[in-house]
Amino acid sequence: MKNIAVLISGGVDSAVVVHQLCEQGYRPDLHYIKIGMEGEDSSCTAEEDIELSQATARKYGLRLEVTDLQKEYWEQVVGYAIERVRKGLTPNPDVMCNRLIKFGAFEERIGRHYDLVATGHYATRIEKDGQVWLGTAKDPVKDQTDFLAQLTYEQLQHTIFPIGHLMKDEVRDIAIKAGLPSARRKDSQGICFLGKIDYNEFLRRFLGEQEGRVIDIETGKVVGRHRGFWFHTIGQRKGLGLSGGPWFVVKKNVKKNIIFVAHGWDTQLQYGHDFRLADFHFITPPLMEEDFSLPLREGQSGSISFKIRHVDHFMPGSITLDEEGYHIHSDQPIQGIAPGQFGCIYDRDHQICYGSGEIAIYRDR
Repeated sequence: MKNIAVLISGGVDSAVVVHQLCEQGYRPDLHYIKIGMEGEDSSCTAEEDIELSQATARKYGLRLEVTDLQKEYWEQVVGYAIERVRKGLTPNPDVMCNRLIKFGAFEERIGRHYDLVATGHYATRIEKDGQVWLGTAKDPVKDQTDFLAQLTYEQLQHTIFPIGHLMKDEVRDIAIKAGLPSARRKDSQGICFLGKIDYNEFLRRFLGEQEGRVIDIETGKVVGRHRGFWFHTIGQRKGLGLSGGPWFVVKKNVKKNIIFVAHGWDTQLQYGHDFRLADFHFITPPLMEEDFSLPLREGQSGSISFKIRHVDHFMPGSITLDEEGYHIHSDQPIQGIAPGQFGCIYDRDHQICYGSGEIAIYRDR
């Protein structure tokens, strides 16, 4: 019988993972990872999370350990986020939290002592030809492979996703029938380290405010003011404070602290057909070129599907390797291509996640 650790969060998904493993005869150890912002103003849910995790542990007579990784989180993930925002990019802290903390620092400190680590992520493991691949979840709305696409091959080999073959409503039904303490708890929303803190307030705390102009990119006219380019991202519509909308953020001038916007639902300036990926990360190292639809040599092109944000659908496209890295093209218009976010690449049938790379700014922009 394998020795398994479960990363438990206090939510329904990880609790169902515990239930399923126990039903299969395992006696996993439960681990709650403590990260996030400290202080009375943070309104963090850690206390409630831990109480629900303890209740789940008691229900099955299992051991629960709380591991404090706040220092590692602030140094590696929060530091990454602030550095990217300061450069005018749109970071994804949740992606880096998975690679560096949940599957990184935890693995180095505790996880490596177990045969496997189980999580409540909506993803699957596909074993083919002696290799392990990151597979998409059955539930397209809950699929979290885009958040896992920076995992290393070693991290993936050591991890299982017991609920990836279930729809969310099936997970909830299992929890209710099993009488799990978190059965009816709502899913958490937002960035993992903020708790209930507003994201703009978080940025204001570290970067302050600096008033700048909002310019209509088509007319060159100033249509408003903003409090800092770092509060805005490409593709953003809400929170601009402009009348006569809709308005979309389509470009930023970081040096001059200018936000450029375009007007109207039908404006083509919020769309693009191409983007580049810097430092593309393969989860499963390619062994043979013919095993992939991805091109591995400069000048070749292949058919793929992709995501540039956490949505419930995949877009068809092609990928080409050139002197600047991987270039992604889609005949369908792509809304809000935001440098700094991760472009996540899948096979044409979006069954296997190959990996991801940070969306890069073109050299001529």
